[in-house]
Amino acid sequence: MAKRNKIIYWVATIWLSLGMVSTGVVQIMQLEEEVQKMNTLGYPMYFLTIIGIWKLLGVVAILLPKIPLVKEWAYAGFFFLMSGAIFTHLAVQDGAAEYFGPALLLLLTAVSWYFRPNERKIVLSN
Repeated sequence: MAKRNKIIYWVATIWLSLGMVSTGVVQIMQLEEEVQKMNTLGYPMYFLTIIGIWKLLGVVAILLPKIPLVKEWAYAGFFFLMSGAIFTHLAVQDGAAEYFGPALLLLLTAVSWYFRPNERKIVLSN
């Protein structure tokens, strides 16, 4: 059971990391498609840089050993970012295809967080 959970954790975490790094780099580079998407969604362009940097820092946080509190913040950030993306697409009534990326990354965030090993969790003591 522990081995299965570890495999699930690492598959989800690596897939999540690849997704966050690839989209973060594209956002930092401000590729034309991303700029158009932000214009359509009504967000300022500097959000691309902020979101891209947060994604890259979040990936570093969840991959590094130790620092469980920082990991919790990274997971929370990914959750808020992806749920916010989904609700933004809902607000502008985008087509179903626009929800796939954020929904997948949100699911991977939840799976990675849930199956993280004990040494990557915050230990609460009295």
